[in-house]
Amino acid sequence: MVYGMVTYMDAARKVTINVPEKLLKEAREVTGQGITETLVEGLRLLRRQKAYSEFQSLEGKLDLNINLDTLRERTRR
Repeated sequence: MVYGMVTYMDAARKVTINVPEKLLKEAREVTGQGITETLVEGLRLLRRQKAYSEFQSLEGKLDLNINLDTLRERTRR
């Protein structure tokens, strides 16, 4: 069993999980961090992957009508 505090938006929740020991060891070696930090990073990657998948599902559905030449000529603020 693994005990840790997972922080998210200033709130923390203590959780008990069963994780394959080899998988946890390999993940910790990749991150070079402790258990909590490794799990938090994994959760963030899952969240990012979901957002990316949702973004990809919009392909071909948005008509932005952007003229890149005009944007490049625009003066910066």
